[in-house]
Amino acid sequence: MKVLIDSNIALDILLKNTGLYAGSMAVFAYAEQNLINGYISASAVTDIFYISKKRHGKEIALNSIKKILQVFQPATVTGNNIFKALDLDWNDFEDAVQYIVGESFSVDYIITRNTVDFSGSNIPAVTPEQFIDIIAKI
Repeated sequence: MKVLIDSNIALDILLKNTGLYAGSMAVFAYAEQNLINGYISASAVTDIFYISKKRHGKEIALNSIKKILQVFQPATVTGNNIFKALDLDWNDFEDAVQYIVGESFSVDYIITRNTVDFSGSNIPAVTPEQFIDIIAKI
């Protein structure tokens, strides 16, 4: 099973967001144990680094990104992906890019905290907790 994690899931882990960390960390563990093939949009990595650096400093941010990328493969964002995302005319352009990248990698799920933002998606968008329930039924 292939999944694409949204930047908010990586940030839950890196920033240890109270109440959100456990679910997102479970998704990380599934990918780390090769129970799923995890991807993260290459364009999200820079945003995650920027936010993590502001909170924890450059060195911790770099090490955190390296850990994330040991488990979640960076999913390339092409110019074609950007044009397709623009054509979607979604309210949140970043989410449109995430969706198009997920589509190009044929992911089964997009794991996000903002499932409503993916309502126009053909790929099911689920929270980490919903994904844990899905995995439990397999």
